[in-house]
Amino acid sequence: MVMGASGSKLEKALGDQFPEGERYFGLENFGNTCYCNSVLQALYFCIPFREQLLEYYANNKTPGDAEENLLTCLADLFMQISQAKKKTGVIAPKRFVQRVKKQNELFRSYMHQDAHEFLNFLLNELVDILEKESSAAKDSPQSSSPEKAPNGPVQPLANGVKKEPPVTLVHKSFQGILTNETRCLRCETVTARDETFLDLSVDIEQNSSITSCLKNFCSTETLNAEDKFFCDKCCSLQEAQKRMKIKKTPHILVIHLKRFKYIEQLGRYKKLSYRVVFPMELKLSNSSDDVDTEYSLFAVVVHVGSGPNHGHYVSLVKSHNHWLFFDDENVEMVEEQTLQTFFGTSHEYSGNTDHGYILFYEGLGGKS
Repeated sequence: MVMGASGSKLEKALGDQFPEGERYFGLENFGNTCYCNSVLQALYFCIPFREQLLEYYANNKTPGDAEENLLTCLADLFMQISQAKKKTGVIAPKRFVQRVKKQNELFRSYMHQDAHEFLNFLLNELVDILEKESSAAKDSPQSSSPEKAPNGPVQPLANGVKKEPPVTLVHKSFQGILTNETRCLRCETVTARDETFLDLSVDIEQNSSITSCLKNFCSTETLNAEDKFFCDKCCSLQEAQKRMKIKKTPHILVIHLKRFKYIEQLGRYKKLSYRVVFPMELKLSNSSDDVDTEYSLFAVVVHVGSGPNHGHYVSLVKSHNHWLFFDDENVEMVEEQTLQTFFGTSHEYSGNTDHGYILFYEGLGGKS
């Protein structure tokens, strides 16, 4: 563990205000692993997720010869940071990065990787591991007590209905439910299908805001011509109206701005540097009970660079009312207004290439 110069500077900057028991550590870069470091910092400062992961680690410490997986490597890294003797410094997430590369060949090269793809891969991988552990715990003879399941008891459903998959610590923090509604314009029948999500990927427009991006995400589109909908009631293809509704808001809302767009004429992806304002506080309506969930921004993963195939990732994180800037090994304090420099630009050819890419909001008032 190396003590970074930025660490001691950070301790001086915070002085007496250094939060009790908190740790601010930079993460070493192993040749283009900034996509991983920036997401790890955002997840570490996602307090409900961190606490549940550390609790899981404490209850499921495996003997040295047990097989390690992405979950144990992540929990181990979070443990290393939270239990560090020093308040600041640099940690090398070597075992974790090696495990990521072992699990997924996509991340093996030294090419520029996508932070959002990595976040998706990581959360889904953790869900898989936890669900397998949960079903293994239920199948083992000594698991008669419901507390044995890694994420608390899973209630079996009556009348032989298929049991729901367990609610893992990932679901508790990040999962919401979308309802996909399609209304046949001939018979007016509404077909509704629920689907879960761990993050929302939204299209962006020039000079817009997160609120307008979310409105567009939930706006009505008409299905006609080649896109007609097969209506079960009419037993034929019909024109229809389709829209997405947020049925259940997650505790932690992750919004991915689709800044990389495939341009047909160019035959490649282009980065959209559009100015998209993200507020510190956000309200999201819940269609099931019409209650607004209020959210507060606590982390932003920023893509630095003009194109999709090269560049760098950094993250900004709010911790105990202070904003911190994490750039691999370096950590420094920044003012809240610094975030405005990451909204994007109003004109195409601007020198600023640092743009907000993944936003993390926490629901206020406990469970949403």
